[in-house]
Amino acid sequence: MKRHRVQVMKELKDMSLAELWELFPIILRAHNPEYEKWYEEERSNHISLLDGYPVSRISHIGSTAVPGLIAKPIVDILLELESGYDQDGVTARLIGGGWVLMSRGPEEALDLNKGYTPAGFAERVFHLHVRRLGDWGELYFRDYLRAHPETASEYEKLKLSLKEQFEHDRDAYTNAKSQFVRTYTNAAREEFGTRYLREGKS
Repeated sequence: MKRHRVQVMKELKDMSLAELWELFPIILRAHNPEYEKWYEEERSNHISLLDGYPVSRISHIGSTAVPGLIAKPIVDILLELESGYDQDGVTARLIGGGWVLMSRGPEEALDLNKGYTPAGFAERVFHLHVRRLGDWGELYFRDYLRAHPETASEYEKLKLSLKEQFEHDRDAYTNAKSQFVRTYTNAAREEFGTRYLREGKS
């Protein structure tokens, strides 16, 4: 299995960015109630996989976490650990559990995925965002869309229009949404205060 994952990663890394975007286009689908089940299964896996590490909170984020909202059929998970966690050890555990490391960023950040193959998307696809415990905007934006259906509807219309323009340019699609996301993340912080500053799981 590990040898297969290595081969898959090699094939994907050998592709140009244009080839990757063609293979993994922006796809938007109606909300699938199964997303929550997928998340819960992965959440349980993380708890077992990272036994002994300082896991503080695991959250389902992104559009698949908002009932009724169209979304890319990719479940986003935010995994938070206490600051100063063993990044190399956590990375090794996650890779051993089937995750593919995409990048290491500042502030103890890791980004991993599961479900990308040389033939396209697998049946289930996940993005895992590993961060130190913090007051992350993704949690606030998710909660704002859940609490304000009219804003979620605006977001849906925006995503549909951008999908038409940037179906094969994921970076441009994400960048074009950024102002909307910032605006309502800020609105959420004003409405909800600092509810995630030191809370537990969500």
